[in-house]
Amino acid sequence: MTGSDDRRGIHNTISGGVYFSAVVQGAHANVTLQLPATVPAALTGLPAPSPAFTGREAEEESLLAGVRPDPSPAAARQVISGLPGVGKTELAVQVAHRALGDADLLPGGVLFIDLFGYDDRRRVGPHRALGSLLRALAVPHEHVPEDIGERAGLYRSVLAAYAAGGRRILVVLDNAMDSAQVRPLLPGDPAIPVLITSRHTLSDLGARVLDLSVLGRQAAVELVGANLRNIVGPADTRVADEPAAAAELADLCGRLPLALSVVSALLADIPTRPLHSMAAALGDARRRLERLSREDLAVRAAFDLSYLHLAPDQARLFRLLALNPGPDLATETVAALAGTEPWDAEDLLLPLARGHFIEPGPPPYGRWRMHDLMRLYADELCRSQDEPGEREAATDRLYLHYLAGAHAADTHVDAGLAPDALFPDRDEALAWLDAERHNLRAAALAAPGLARPEALVQLHSSLLEFHSLRRHFDEYAELAVAALGTVRASQDPVLRATESSILNNLGTARRELRLFDDASASYQEALALHERDGDPFAAAATLTNLGLTYQQMNRPEEAVDLLRQALDRYPPDSDPRARGMAYNNLGKALHDLRRLPEASEAFAEDIAICRAAGDRRGEGTALNNLGMVLRDMGQYGAAAEAHEDALAAAEETGDLYGAGLALANSGLALAMGRDERGPQEAVDRLMRALEILDSLGDEHMAAQARSHLGLVLIQAGRAAEALDPLESVVEASTRTGDPHTAAMALTNLGTALELTGLHEDAVRAQTRSVSLYRQLGERHHEAKALLNLGLALRHTGGLAAAQDAFHSSATAFRETGDEYLHTQALRLHEETGRWRTRQLPGWLRGSGPRTPGP
Repeated sequence: MTGSDDRRGIHNTISGGVYFSAVVQGAHANVTLQLPATVPAALTGLPAPSPAFTGREAEEESLLAGVRPDPSPAAARQVISGLPGVGKTELAVQVAHRALGDADLLPGGVLFIDLFGYDDRRRVGPHRALGSLLRALAVPHEHVPEDIGERAGLYRSVLAAYAAGGRRILVVLDNAMDSAQVRPLLPGDPAIPVLITSRHTLSDLGARVLDLSVLGRQAAVELVGANLRNIVGPADTRVADEPAAAAELADLCGRLPLALSVVSALLADIPTRPLHSMAAALGDARRRLERLSREDLAVRAAFDLSYLHLAPDQARLFRLLALNPGPDLATETVAALAGTEPWDAEDLLLPLARGHFIEPGPPPYGRWRMHDLMRLYADELCRSQDEPGEREAATDRLYLHYLAGAHAADTHVDAGLAPDALFPDRDEALAWLDAERHNLRAAALAAPGLARPEALVQLHSSLLEFHSLRRHFDEYAELAVAALGTVRASQDPVLRATESSILNNLGTARRELRLFDDASASYQEALALHERDGDPFAAAATLTNLGLTYQQMNRPEEAVDLLRQALDRYPPDSDPRARGMAYNNLGKALHDLRRLPEASEAFAEDIAICRAAGDRRGEGTALNNLGMVLRDMGQYGAAAEAHEDALAAAEETGDLYGAGLALANSGLALAMGRDERGPQEAVDRLMRALEILDSLGDEHMAAQARSHLGLVLIQAGRAAEALDPLESVVEASTRTGDPHTAAMALTNLGTALELTGLHEDAVRAQTRSVSLYRQLGERHHEAKALLNLGLALRHTGGLAAAQDAFHSSATAFRETGDEYLHTQALRLHEETGRWRTRQLPGWLRGSGPRTPGP
């Protein structure tokens, strides 16, 4: 596992590895994934149930029967259909929470997604919905296919894998517009329970349809009374005091739960208002009954009635909320949008929440979201009642808030910037970025359409370090592509001047996504523009990134040439951190070429630069890389110390990725150095590393750690335990087109197979490793695989072939300057020749060195 740098910051990368757990079948390839025991609560999206829920007992029991195991196939898939505001979503949520309360019913949890079917701007089509569902199910982004058919196939396979493993999941597909939006999201196994809510019947899905009607009169009255008691308190007896008015009120609301809840909130806002006063107001709505007879207008009548009772400042805020492009708003964001203070904004938000114009978001408290119909309603009101200048001013305030926050947070994440006082520390800055991540993305992508193209470019730039730290490289690339298209279409010379830097950033995102050819092309375009503009620093920085890309493409000689060019071209007065990154990447390429002393010197240069600049994250990256060189030089104690220092730096800077790499590499260094703490310490560190790297969702990184784990288990005398992780590395790396990692794992797998007595399998594994390393042109690793192949062949009686393998191994070791292993290979070659001459029937294992993979 290695660490790498680029111009915008330090990004750790790994070359090789394995992912192990349940196997699921995609459309074109097997995918091996580490599935969590249950769908994580933070990813399910399931809202909290309402405490005021009544009148749905029979429907709830019917739906629960379909959720229970072994229902008929038709009963497991259920559609809740009905009028808007009739309580479809609330019923589904109540059923889901009741099912979750039974530990044996849904051991895998609940997967909930709002499809926003009736909002043209926010509607979640099947392609995007499948992507969200797959990520919620712990599928790494690089294994989410682009083709919708492949996404659907993988999604069904993952759900089936959960079910087969005894982790049955309930899928709730909320707010669907039509069957076409839902059909690709249905599990392949009809026994997996699904709840679908829609204003349409969706009877062509082959599911059991529950046509949810309005509440009965008594239930509607009880709902009003329950709401008032929950909001005002048990002392509110207005429903009991005016039973006739309560019944009239229920009828005038059409016994529609949403309308009843809105009216309840209005009554709660004024605890002294009698029910007959509210009933009189409803009776005066000339168009109310007509609208209640139609799905979309029914909700509007309730909204209009409630809206008329809002104070002017509350009504203004409600209209402005629709201007936010993202999925929710923090109270502070609302304050910026309205041009007020956060406490004043909260005073306006609370009555809106009580009236169901908005709802609280998931914990922690302080975030607010709108239903899609309510959002459309607010948008219509904003367009019809607010002057264009006021809407523009509010949008300006919103974008200034997002831009200022993103920039200030970036100054805490990027070690090269002076921290902005808007956030007290780095942790607070990262917490804000995590909370606002989806809003910032939406705001950035919406900016060009709102005549604010510069906001997209600025947000793209401010989020680079955050996306790198959190490994959100799909979003990193998405914003870079959008920004690139925007600046190329612009006539603004200031925007056009950012094209080269955006290309450089796009190259970095693509490199981290392991799209090396695309990354190289982006860097080449950026380099041409830098050279055209006569910008030596930017050109050198792009060469630094391009050199790293070539190193990861297994082109180390070219990488060394580019990186030395970069070092020569950096101006003397340029940021020394940029030179440090070039030294770090140069060290990686030199390491690949087995020029270990030179690689050590390059990393030492970067470490000195980072320490002088106070760049702890960069220092940790370089220390981790130096430790691997020291390990290959046989200096295991020094290597372990370097990895320990790297781990400390990663933990100080909140760099989970760097911490995972440091733990994995320190575990390997301890094992190879026969550390006094014993092999279990090395195994424990590697298990901690795997937990971190798996949580980040990057299969390539986790594969490296699993490969290290296999090697450590071999060295600990636990070869049988090493087979599963190593085989999973081989499978995953072969599937993802990573021959280097596959070759490394095959070498170690061959050794494990040989030690467990599976000699023929060992020969096959080592033969494949030799072939892959030969194709890659990695002579030193090929030499190790040849040596191990010779040892395996001797066990099968193929002495002539073993002697040839040792001879070829010795030749390759001599070419790469490894005198120790060259001597060992020659000794084994001569020994095997003597055996052939004497026609010995066998030999004792252990007469030659076993050389692990890199």
